[in-house]
Amino acid sequence: MPPTLETLMSRLRLRQLRLLMALDECGSIHKAAEQVAISQPGATRALNEIESTLGSPLFLRSARGLQANDLGRCVIRYARLIQTDVAHLREEMIGIQQGYGGHLAVGGTMGAIAAIVETIVKVRAEQPSLSLQVIEDTSEGLLRLLDHGRIDVALCRSNFGRRPGDYECHGHFPEPLWVVANPGHPLVEVGQPDFTTLARQAWIVYPVSMPRMLEQEFVTAGLSQPVQAIEISSTYAILAMLERDKGVLALLPERIAREQVERGHLARVSYCFKTRNPAFEMLWRRDRELSPVARRFIECYDSEEQSGGKIC
Repeated sequence: MPPTLETLMSRLRLRQLRLLMALDECGSIHKAAEQVAISQPGATRALNEIESTLGSPLFLRSARGLQANDLGRCVIRYARLIQTDVAHLREEMIGIQQGYGGHLAVGGTMGAIAAIVETIVKVRAEQPSLSLQVIEDTSEGLLRLLDHGRIDVALCRSNFGRRPGDYECHGHFPEPLWVVANPGHPLVEVGQPDFTTLARQAWIVYPVSMPRMLEQEFVTAGLSQPVQAIEISSTYAILAMLERDKGVLALLPERIAREQVERGHLARVSYCFKTRNPAFEMLWRRDRELSPVARRFIECYDSEEQSGGKIC
């Protein structure tokens, strides 16, 4: 039976977690003990204490050394997350004590990343020592990171969460979409292709909402055949594939698409989707107080919007 949370909180120590990471990196008690500056018997004793607390072995022992088992890999992964959090704690403490800095972790879907970057530039101008982390992911992935405390604020869609009521929702930001392709795609020269023509093409889409939009567009057009969709969750990978493949179309947020078209990297295909992409929101957990720098990020975002900056 797994230990209770109270047991873990009272018996696990940061030094023990550091030893687990060293054991994973070194593969032997001797080398790990040297890395964390304790004796080999001390390292052996500490490992036994950890495994006793967790009620299960964490490593496979063999003549070649130690190798983490499934449970061990899980514990080590969380040990690294805790180490990262402690580092962020230290950075934020320094920032508070010196009157600047701090740490901010923000996540966004593909269409929101440009908005995040523009706002962060403004925040950094005020706080150049700010420690920053920006993550691009799907709404589902971002809400999971928000739930686990890995990010402070997310620009995504709350309806992808299991409990949308857990989040404070700020703003309602539309995300118009363009159909784009490599400038060499045959449909670029077609005036206004109908959806029956487009339906025969291969599409690159960002998961999860865009595949649904394509499917809905099929239904609206009275077509039953499944869409040939390539799901890619990286903006860079989508743009790289469009650059190299003249036979695919992509559905991109207007902000990203317009920039690429103006640079001549992509071309717009003249088709207007009847299905609308849901707007995204700025979200954070109701049960967690925002840090001063996270609140400042939200203020700067609002200021950019009100000043007419085309941030979305």
